[in-house]
Amino acid sequence: MTVASAPARTAVVVVNYGSHRLLAENLPGLGGRPDTAVVVVDSRHSDAERTAVTGLAADHGWVLVPLAGNPGFGAAVNAGADRARELGAQTVVLLNPDAVLPMTALDGLVAAVADDPRALVCPLVEDADGAVWFAGGSLDWADGRTRTRGVDVTTVDHPWVTGACLAFSLALWDEVGGFDDRYFMYWEDIDLSHRVQAAGGRLVVRRDLVATHLVGGTQAGEGKSDLYLRYNCRNRLLFAAQHLQDDELAGWLRSSPAHARRVLLRGGRRALLRRPVGQVLAAVRGTVEGLLLVRSVRAGGPAARTTSVGVTSTPV
Repeated sequence: MTVASAPARTAVVVVNYGSHRLLAENLPGLGGRPDTAVVVVDSRHSDAERTAVTGLAADHGWVLVPLAGNPGFGAAVNAGADRARELGAQTVVLLNPDAVLPMTALDGLVAAVADDPRALVCPLVEDADGAVWFAGGSLDWADGRTRTRGVDVTTVDHPWVTGACLAFSLALWDEVGGFDDRYFMYWEDIDLSHRVQAAGGRLVVRRDLVATHLVGGTQAGEGKSDLYLRYNCRNRLLFAAQHLQDDELAGWLRSSPAHARRVLLRGGRRALLRRPVGQVLAAVRGTVEGLLLVRSVRAGGPAARTTSVGVTSTPV
């Protein structure tokens, strides 16, 4: 099967890293329409994974963007958005490999962006048991604590929307510069939300549109991964260095140990007790890296953004 020659009005962008089985289960229902392209950005995991993803793309008519390495989630999404633009898309719907989006919800997100091209739009996201996983997020400017329970993004200060399923116009994306690839993973959606609002854009959660997130489907084992712990501690401080005044930043720095403790406990006490040293070291490492980034960003040092990714794009 080949990609339709007519320009796609919408591109569904999915970043893959070792998750081809999830792609095979969750993604085929969104393809097959000439106005919608499915763009799979494959951050290199292994030769076997690349072969599997290439075969899936050929079978389903997806557009494959094979990256030479793993530049991180934000950089991979940026590469997918670039390919979507080349295909003629005006709207991008970003979707996690472990998320399921019905076609009706996809259509609703695309229509919402058409109605409000300066909005980031996400659906209500449920977990596999039907419980609400995300319906809006807020950020406490005093200490960097995030919250997702009972949040109405139209009323809270410093709201944000999740990158697990997110729709936007490429015009807005280009205006704000896409994801900041310094984050690698985690907090890039909070940073993007903040920059969109600073540019006069809006955040919208469509609770009548529902996606399902198979939470943790891209991570093995129980509890939170070391990467989760490291980058949640690191990137909180990167965000603070970029966006906070000096007195606000000082408060976030003082509360870093408390934040690390909260992140460690998100996977549950049992998971922490099974591997306490490794998990604590991951949180400490992330905090130290974040402190170094604070110093670098505030000094105008080498933490400047990378604006391009070395990739090749292959329509299959």
